[in-house]
Amino acid sequence: MAKVRLVQGNEACALGALKAGASFYAGYPITPSTEIAEHMAEMMPACGARFVQMEDEIASIGAVIGAAATGAKAFTATSGPGFSLMQELVGYAALTEVPCVIVDVQRMGPSTGLPTLSSQGDIQQARWGSHGDHSVIAIAPSSVMETYYQTIKAFNLAEKYRTPVVFLLDEEIGHLRERFEVDPDEAVEIIDRKQPTCAPEEYLPYENVEDGVPAMAKFGQGYRYHITGLTHNEKGFYSSALPVVDTFNRRLLGKIEDHVDEIFESEEFFTDDCDVLLIAYGSVARSAQEAMEELREQGLKVGLFRPITIWPIHEEKIKALCAGKKAVIVPEMNMAQYAREVRRIVPSETPVIPLSRVDSELIIPEEVAELVKEVLK
Repeated sequence: MAKVRLVQGNEACALGALKAGASFYAGYPITPSTEIAEHMAEMMPACGARFVQMEDEIASIGAVIGAAATGAKAFTATSGPGFSLMQELVGYAALTEVPCVIVDVQRMGPSTGLPTLSSQGDIQQARWGSHGDHSVIAIAPSSVMETYYQTIKAFNLAEKYRTPVVFLLDEEIGHLRERFEVDPDEAVEIIDRKQPTCAPEEYLPYENVEDGVPAMAKFGQGYRYHITGLTHNEKGFYSSALPVVDTFNRRLLGKIEDHVDEIFESEEFFTDDCDVLLIAYGSVARSAQEAMEELREQGLKVGLFRPITIWPIHEEKIKALCAGKKAVIVPEMNMAQYAREVRRIVPSETPVIPLSRVDSELIIPEEVAELVKEVLK
């Protein structure tokens, strides 16, 4: 039976990770994500899982990758400066196709910035933080309950697509306390990585399979294979042969981008009949929704599109939703990082107007409503 509690977003993330089957956590405390580590330190030993506080963020992601290679569902939590330190190994996890989850509770930057205050400044870093051509999955929830369920989804996507998944909380959601009602016996979908069915001597850890996601054997089960950050062939060994390199890189990108319809999740309100479309995510989506509801009551045709999946971006959906609108407004707590993507996708005749706030304060509904009214004058 579900028990109603008042739960913080960071705690909901920790609970969701355990529900997803997380069995290893390595991390280094950093505001505003530290509560995740605190909850994992308390809860993981009680259920036979492993918690390790590492010496820094680089060691943390390294340990997570190592644990994941043995078969563990592994994750870490950090914030902007720590996420920056992890980028080389995030790229390594992408290239070696080791599933893991990186929770980034965003705070005001750059550099040390304002550690206790909110931002959405890591949107582009989540996609382009490490070098080279590879895709990534990133998720941004807007409530405590959604944080719980989307954390489970983050682990499922990591396992299904053999990829690092970035979980983009922002400080407002990470430290928000809301009604939390989850039945501990509730059945939720849990996905585990695909296991090889062939004999060990026939196993190709990076096989060019049709869906782009080869089976991943756990270390210690007789399937010996090589893991390297170098571009490699289907067996996992270095190769610079042009067809091998081209095929590998296209598969690495395609296994995510070709499945955008399956991966992408969003929420829509009055998108069919609106004159002005709001596009907002994370905590700002709450303000955008309240503004939309108030403006609707005043007779103004305003809609809201809330991407829950930030990356990969669903270009066809966004293009279709924005077609024919008088304006598209993108409120976010950064200097138009997602708005630039929308501007790139949407036909030039449709105005895309960013509403940026970078003083660490949450964009409030009144700001959104004021801009909409100005556009509709």
